[in-house]
Amino acid sequence: MQKDTGFFKQVYSIVSKIPKGKVATYGQIALILGKPRGARAVGWAMRCAPQQLGLACHRVVNSKGTLSPFYVFGDCQIQKQLLSDEGITFTQDGRINMKKHLWNFDSTVL
Repeated sequence: MQKDTGFFKQVYSIVSKIPKGKVATYGQIALILGKPRGARAVGWAMRCAPQQLGLACHRVVNSKGTLSPFYVFGDCQIQKQLLSDEGITFTQDGRINMKKHLWNFDSTVL
């Protein structure tokens, strides 16, 4: 996949606005950017996120609220701990409580 650095920069701008205690989905970010079928591209952008940006990549999750595979953060428990430290709660089956923690995007933050 060829990187669209303009799109990636837009993704990083959105991700930088996700507040502590909230999560956003790949699809939600794609919709915000006017790319309703771009969830996978958002995933690629997150995979390529420059460390020096200091983005809270752990706050970007899939729509089902499941944690990223072990290889993304080095261990599944790392993402869970980062989210827990911000007050994110989980359902009995280990998913993020999306009803409680999904970011209600406000376009005025851009």
